[in-house]
Amino acid sequence: MSKFFYGIEDLFVNYLFAPYDFFRFLQSWWASNTMNWIFMIIGFVAFAYWMGQLKIFNDNGEEDKSISSHSYI
Repeated sequence: MSKFFYGIEDLFVNYLFAPYDFFRFLQSWWASNTMNWIFMIIGFVAFAYWMGQLKIFNDNGEEDKSISSHSYI
């Protein structure tokens, strides 16, 4: 069973996280945090899209705005 967990470790350390080793040795803070900025931009775009969709449903009056959302409350 330990070989199974060592296999998982090998997969993540040597293959999936290998691109991050490149960023670790850069001397620039901006270059080192490139992936963080990319994820933040993706998150911001997804948030803006989601809020836009909520506004569309709110403007159409499709949103259920009753005080209790469940019958047992």
